[in-house]
Amino acid sequence: MTRLPPPSVSLHYHPFNAEPPRSALIASYITPVDFFYKRNHGPIPVVDDIERLHSLILVLLPCLHFDIVHCRNNLSVYSTNMAEQILCFDSRMLPKYNVTATLQCAGNRRTAMSKVKTVKGVGWDVSAIGNGVWGGAKLADVLELVGISKLTSSTKSGGKHVEFVSIDKCKEENGGPYKASIPLSRATNPDADVLVAYEMNGEPLNRDHGYPLRVVVPGVIGARSVKWLDCINIIAEESQGFFMQKDYKMFSPSVNWDNIDWSTSRPQMDFPVQSAICSLEDVTAIKPGKVKVSGYAASGGGRGIDRVDVSVDGGKTWVEASRYQKPGVHYISDDMNGDKWAWVLFDVTVDVPRSTEIVVKAVDSAANVQPENVQEIWNLRGILNTSWHRVQVRMLERIMPRSLMALYTVLKLSIKQVPAQHLSSIWLCRDSEASFTGLESDCAFKFTCYNFTGCTVFGGFFEGSQIKPDLTIYVSNDLARLLAGSTNERSFFS
Repeated sequence: MTRLPPPSVSLHYHPFNAEPPRSALIASYITPVDFFYKRNHGPIPVVDDIERLHSLILVLLPCLHFDIVHCRNNLSVYSTNMAEQILCFDSRMLPKYNVTATLQCAGNRRTAMSKVKTVKGVGWDVSAIGNGVWGGAKLADVLELVGISKLTSSTKSGGKHVEFVSIDKCKEENGGPYKASIPLSRATNPDADVLVAYEMNGEPLNRDHGYPLRVVVPGVIGARSVKWLDCINIIAEESQGFFMQKDYKMFSPSVNWDNIDWSTSRPQMDFPVQSAICSLEDVTAIKPGKVKVSGYAASGGGRGIDRVDVSVDGGKTWVEASRYQKPGVHYISDDMNGDKWAWVLFDVTVDVPRSTEIVVKAVDSAANVQPENVQEIWNLRGILNTSWHRVQVRMLERIMPRSLMALYTVLKLSIKQVPAQHLSSIWLCRDSEASFTGLESDCAFKFTCYNFTGCTVFGGFFEGSQIKPDLTIYVSNDLARLLAGSTNERSFFS
């Protein structure tokens, strides 16, 4: 059984947004609920008094009844004339479907984009994405019950879009509910697999992920998969909600907050081809030799992944990584046995003899490929950063125990303690920004560091802190105690 890292790391508490460590994403093809990213635009609603909610909405609106995991919830569905009576039904009348689909926040990898130029939004790393098994009724079946046939793009009264309205409230809507819409043609297409979902990974939805009902729109940015579903409206135009009209739209790098015209861009739907390395952090220290590079790749609109390329020289040469959805089974793009709405995981073992930049890019089944540089796709909201994902690796060089006494003299200047086993040797990172020289005599060893933003050194491993200038180095507790005078020098170095 794969050992998972700690659960999601919170980026914001109000509203609550969190993503897991990147290594958690490749621990399993299906992302565990606790490790699925959490995106909210307002406080998470408490929907535990289902009968009270039912009574309130029944007075105001015609309703459809859903019986979900022994709790009664209601869902309001309108036609454009807003007058016809809607029949009531139990969701168990409809077939239940399980759809494996990857959801991805449009702002995934925003932090890297903000390094080029500041953007507004949650500072996501590479983990605002997850792959789940969603259970529920197909929206096409729900709409058919109220007289909207499958594969319909427009109703007789002019309805062309399906709007989902949530229970949660957000400040961008002036305290009103979060809302979004998709084209009616997608909603009524059974092959689009749009769900009114009440399960996630075989269990009832929890509060973080939309209990008791949510919409899942596969292949589309996560902002359209509305949680805590309150009602569905059939409307003539796209939803006029804030997050449809004044957010989640793509603009050129030349557009800024002074000259933006939101009406010139359509609401983003499908997400582009994307990939990221999850087995390595942005900067990782390693020993020279074989390195396994693993991660995920996905594309929107049901497009498969034809190829994942990995480079260990910054993009000069490439090797193709193996792809899979089921462990041990080679993935073939657009195979009928595959999950067309889901990501693929990839891995490849490469030889890394020196400090370098490792890069990944994916190609989908429509031959779309990730852009090389983030500068080309920079936008003021920092969405859809699908540029090549890059990580840095730094080589380690070993200092044998006989050099410890020389190092000891220098380390007295500045010591920070970190947990470690008893120190038998020290590893230092050597690259263009950090160097050291040493002679086999006391005080002849000098360590120099120039703004190196690598990792903490101790006992052959690295921790996620900075090595700072001015001869600061991080060591094990044992060596720290020695330098603090609590350990006998002769016994330590013998």
